[in-house]
Amino acid sequence: MTKLLLSIHVLAAILAIGPIAVAASLFPRYARFPGRDGGEAAGGEPGGRAVGIAALLHRVCRVYAVAGIAVPVFGIATGAQLGVLTDAWLTVSLALTAIAAALLALAILPRQKRLLASLHGAGDQAPHAATASRLAMLTGVFNLLWAAVVVLMIVRPGSTTGT
Repeated sequence: MTKLLLSIHVLAAILAIGPIAVAASLFPRYARFPGRDGGEAAGGEPGGRAVGIAALLHRVCRVYAVAGIAVPVFGIATGAQLGVLTDAWLTVSLALTAIAAALLALAILPRQKRLLASLHGAGDQAPHAATASRLAMLTGVFNLLWAAVVVLMIVRPGSTTGT
């Protein structure tokens, strides 16, 4: 049972968190200067293709964020099976996961949504670039948190399974 839980946990991390990391990282690029991709879309919408891509990337982040809930759920189940729920490396990993989830839910997704709404109005692109740059920084922090979790999962400080 432990191998099955661990397999689901790792697959969920790869298939859910990976797309969020990529889509969230690409989003600021397409939101920064929406008019540079060929002008207006059909129907006269400013920004055209870049705004459409940014909207798709935001949707990927939202959908996969829901699927990403499986990662800590199966991680906790695996930790319970292994009897390591109180180990420091797992506690730190869970805390980092909670911080990453909060950053995604409370900062990244709402800022993407606001930026998309402002892009539909187009106008001055300077605020878009500044907002997109701040969003890129937050996304970098999100990705670094997940990188730290991955390192903790592999290294597992204090583990006797390998040196």
